Amino acid sequence: MTETRTTPAQNLGDAPEETARLGRGELLAIALFWLFMALLTAANRLLEPRRPGLAPGLPTGPIAMAVAEMVIWMLVTPLVFGISRRFVSGHQNRAARIALLFVGGIGVSIFVDLALDFVRVYVLHLQFRGRQGFDPWRSLSRLWFIREMVVYCGIVAAGLARDYFWRYRARQEEAVRLQAETARLQAQLAEARLATLRTQIDPHFLFNTLNAVSALVERDPPGVRRMIARLSELLRHSLEGAGDAEVPLRQELAFVDKYLEIMRIRFQGSLEVETVVDDEVRDALVPNLVLQPLVENAVKHGVSRLRGAGKIEIRAHLHDGRVVLRVRDNGPGLADAPQDGVGLRNTRERLAQLYGEAQSFALRPAEGGGTEAEVSLPFHTRGDLRALGVTATAGVAG
Repeated sequence: MTETRTTPAQNLGDAPEETARLGRGELLAIALFWLFMALLTAANRLLEPRRPGLAPGLPTGPIAMAVAEMVIWMLVTPLVFGISRRFVSGHQNRAARIALLFVGGIGVSIFVDLALDFVRVYVLHLQFRGRQGFDPWRSLSRLWFIREMVVYCGIVAAGLARDYFWRYRARQEEAVRLQAETARLQAQLAEARLATLRTQIDPHFLFNTLNAVSALVERDPPGVRRMIARLSELLRHSLEGAGDAEVPLRQELAFVDKYLEIMRIRFQGSLEVETVVDDEVRDALVPNLVLQPLVENAVKHGVSRLRGAGKIEIRAHLHDGRVVLRVRDNGPGLADAPQDGVGLRNTRERLAQLYGEAQSFALRPAEGGGTEAEVSLPFHTRGDLRALGVTATAGVAG
């Protein structure tokens, strides 16, 4: 089945559907306008005794004639609006459309003039000074319909204004729709990029962890069994949260703790881990798997290069409305440590994708030796996102 879509350019070239028909409110407005004009015209004729006009006849002659004229214009107005719409939306050249307006104006004006003359003579039985009986040829030859042309031009102006208003509103709605569609596509693109980055970090993490397990296969079989058990828990945890761009910090810390259990077994008691986390940031949302690459980098390029005991510090606190995460090791420092590895590069890209300019990431020498990685993020929780109508999957980037 083939689906045909109308492009915005086509929408702007053709008349919007709203301009093709008059709504009830517009028809009522037209009726009220001409009723108001009938009252003004009748009052003008009654209050101007010096004006040459109707000969004596019915006492209500001026009012009846005014009402008849306005009723005829009320009935003709939708037709004139249709002519003005064809002028704007027609596919003919400009000269043909101008000719349509002119010829349509002559036709409508002659019709209204003859209709008024017919109503005056045969319905109201009134005699107008200078116009005796119903004589269409006399009316045409003397161009008495020019007066109606003036009214016709006024109605055309109103029709053009109406049509351009609907077109302007249609363009605004189309612009809003395109902006919403662009935002939706950008959100989908961001999610796709995050998913791609996530698929990069998972194999990298698994590969390095398996290397740590293989190093103890012959030396410590019981330790290897414990490492495999912890690794299975890590994989299950990773798969369960694969669809979340952000997770609470407490969940991220639990994942890192399982990873560090594997590292403790690997280093066989020569690895010390200190975790200091303020209670107020435990529910803060952070990128999924943001700490693990930092801890892994501290292990691989820090404590694993030491002959003695290694130490890793994990700290998290709230500072000026931001969550600050720090991972520090007591290794040899940045001199021999690469700063563009898969884990760190992936972390930088995911932070930029999720938070844009609202985040910061730094890898620097730590005071007293070693290396310190610091991540700074806007503080927000799941409750904050629910209040804003945003999901943790989509993140908070603007």
